[in-house]
Amino acid sequence: MARILIAEDEQDMAMGLKDNLQFEGYEVLVAGDGEAALKLATQNSPDLILLDIMMPKLDGLEVCKRIRQAGFMIPILMLTAKSQEIDIVKGLEVGADDYVTKPFSVRELLARVKAALRRTSAGRGLSRELKIGEATIDLVKGHVVRGKETHTLGHFELEILKMLVENAEKPVDRNKLLDVIWGLEGFPITRTVDNHIVSLRRKIEPDAKHPRHIVTVHSIGYKFVP
Repeated sequence: MARILIAEDEQDMAMGLKDNLQFEGYEVLVAGDGEAALKLATQNSPDLILLDIMMPKLDGLEVCKRIRQAGFMIPILMLTAKSQEIDIVKGLEVGADDYVTKPFSVRELLARVKAALRRTSAGRGLSRELKIGEATIDLVKGHVVRGKETHTLGHFELEILKMLVENAEKPVDRNKLLDVIWGLEGFPITRTVDNHIVSLRRKIEPDAKHPRHIVTVHSIGYKFVP
């Protein structure tokens, strides 16, 4: 049974999420502020964290950052408001794996939780270490070293990168990325993929605004150029 930590200061929202997750068979822990979330995350080894960005004491971005700095690779799904798109990108940059925008359907949330828990082994035919321009990526640990900078890729960023590399020079459709990586076939297209691409470029490309390796294919999706 997977253990899920809900870090959410809105009590009604937290209890509603708890009830739905318990109905699906998950063990659930709840934290009402950032400090409590950090303590529960480091002491109780949850398998996944649902982490609200706007929380008292410590916000979700800081909680995520500290969890990653402590060496925990727990899948983290950010809960965000529609007006917080800039925070979504920041969340991915500090190590969040995915995000869900409020208001969200329970069905979509459960699909993202299940996808995040389906951790795949690194590789699918790729070597452990990948060189992209100035960046060296460890495909097992998700670490990126570029010059003096070190970054950590979230699970979904890593899966996007592997899928693009496996299809080098070929456009990969956004819908295919959503379906294969998130298992979200049938859900409306959001900026899910695009926001992960933005974060991925910032970690890998020497100039994220003028990418050379993770290139947009207009009206289709993205492709990897070695």
